[in-house]
Amino acid sequence: MIKGIIFDFDGLIFDTETHQYLVYQEIFNEYGSELPISLWQKEIGTQTGFSPFHYLEGKIKRPINHENVQKDFRSRFYQILEQEKAREGVEEYLKEAKKLNLKIGLASSSTYQWVSSHLKNLGLFNYFDCIKTSDDVTHVKPAPSLYLLAAKCLGLTIEECLVFEDSANGALAAKRAGMYCVVVPNKVTSTMNFCNVEYIMNSMVDLPLNKVIDLVIKKKAVAQR
Repeated sequence: MIKGIIFDFDGLIFDTETHQYLVYQEIFNEYGSELPISLWQKEIGTQTGFSPFHYLEGKIKRPINHENVQKDFRSRFYQILEQEKAREGVEEYLKEAKKLNLKIGLASSSTYQWVSSHLKNLGLFNYFDCIKTSDDVTHVKPAPSLYLLAAKCLGLTIEECLVFEDSANGALAAKRAGMYCVVVPNKVTSTMNFCNVEYIMNSMVDLPLNKVIDLVIKKKAVAQR
């Protein structure tokens, strides 16, 4: 029986990932280059230490002023985020989860400061019973640590948790933790190859939360026959 849901943050609740990639692409284009989506997808949902601007230098065969370019990136990126809202259906799922008496957690490879500040700006912070971030673990996604820690924080077993993710690294983390996982990809993650998750949907407005939970439970019942 599912007693709690655990959300990813970037790209799922708040689509920072699409805007981040598009701003990088704008800057790369201004230098006569491009950042391949296939390369950037490897960075989504995890932390690898990849430096887009070092990669850019390698592509254009000359040095750039990292401080100035990073400042330019941050200015453009944050200006867009100031106007951005939560993805469609997110708050409706959170409200429905409360009505269903489900515990609500969040597990993110980003920092607590980043996640909490945006959740507060979006008016969603108080929905969450537990928030676990990169500040709490040694290894972020695709390692299962964040999801295992979030389940423990919620007082639930792994079998009682349903994870919502948008990236391949995040989905893999959820499955490695032994949890059910539903994927709601965004524009930059929609072409990813996902592991054997329970369900993939285009948007949270496609189905109400209780229907998604029913689908997951039915799939488990079929698999056990």
